[in-house]
Amino acid sequence: MLGTLRLGGWPRISPCELDFVGEELMLGMMWQSPKALDLLHDDRCVLHSCTSDRNGTEGDFKLYGRAREVDDASGRDAYRAAVRARIDWEPTGSFHLFAIEIESAGFLIFGGERFGLAWDPDRGTRRWKQREE
Repeated sequence: MLGTLRLGGWPRISPCELDFVGEELMLGMMWQSPKALDLLHDDRCVLHSCTSDRNGTEGDFKLYGRAREVDDASGRDAYRAAVRARIDWEPTGSFHLFAIEIESAGFLIFGGERFGLAWDPDRGTRRWKQREE
């Protein structure tokens, strides 16, 4: 899921598909979609893993960062190739493409061993265990 900020400041959450293209994490979006327009207005965003296990044993992952529009032909061609390799389809016509510049990340697992990981460039990677209550 992708969290963005609307023009009026209210949050928006939208489904998205990520692709690793070279060393970049990229998001393609339909032309003029609300989430793309949000990122063009305010580049701050959060990416959140979808949780399907109500006990939280699979973990909860978040990336916080800024979206940078990718408009160069080589970046867009590399993205098309990555999508084609993953699902045997590629975007055609106009579409928005963003690379995510990661500023921090977090992971928390709620299963039997409750623990978390966090990363940011200033403090590096940290791990902690959650105490049982």
